[in-house]
Amino acid sequence: MAVKKVLIVDDVTTELKRLEKIVVDAGYTAITAVSGKDAIDKTREQHPDAVLLDVIMPDMNGFQVCRAIKANDATKGIPVVIVSSKGEKTDKAWGAEQGAQGYITKPYTSDQIVTQLRAL
Repeated sequence: MAVKKVLIVDDVTTELKRLEKIVVDAGYTAITAVSGKDAIDKTREQHPDAVLLDVIMPDMNGFQVCRAIKANDATKGIPVVIVSSKGEKTDKAWGAEQGAQGYITKPYTSDQIVTQLRAL
């Protein structure tokens, strides 16, 4: 399945807009969410082909969101890529354990985001 529609989740507006520009410029359709709950709702309602997910957010962290997406039969097949400032080996291992298919550490480049989306 080729990725066409990407849900971008980040509570920081500048990060959200930067990722949205990268995704749109690469030819994908972007949907955005600013919280964990918003991300779960939009994943269920809009069925994106992939999710770019921040970890540090106020209502639910990205690991909890990833777990919720993967626990739902309707959304468990959607690939999740974590995009976070948390870059320790343990963070990456925990992300994979929650079901994330990729992990990109901030600061990132446009190429890293696009390459990861193309690899899904």
